[in-house]
Amino acid sequence: MAPELQLSSILIVEDSKGRREFVLDSSVYSIGRDPKCDIRLASQFVSRHHATLVQLPKDDETYYYRIVDGNLKGKPSANGMLINGRKLQAHDLKNEDEIVFGPQARAIYYQLKRDATSTLPPDEFDITLISPNMIDESDED
Repeated sequence: MAPELQLSSILIVEDSKGRREFVLDSSVYSIGRDPKCDIRLASQFVSRHHATLVQLPKDDETYYYRIVDGNLKGKPSANGMLINGRKLQAHDLKNEDEIVFGPQARAIYYQLKRDATSTLPPDEFDITLISPNMIDESDED
């Protein structure tokens, strides 16, 4: 039986406060400078509600995240965002996409595949190492 693989989405954020990791498992995230945002960015160049992450379903019962400039009410951010060097209003995130919100405020999105059934290695393998000097070669015939 093949192990079931699950996708984990992670957003690594870098800003003036350093580097932080967010494991994405909710359906919506607000990103910005406002203290009420789910993912806060520490930069004067970032809008209060700079972007929104929305989880959307795929046909194969997995999901992906779409990042949208601005808030869910349709109000865009002041300076927009660059995704992989291109200014975009919205983008379906793929592994290692880079999002730049402003000077010294960026994020990298990762989608990792992991075994859903176990996070520990299987214990059915015996890895006992035998050295030649551990074997008793006396004849007992």
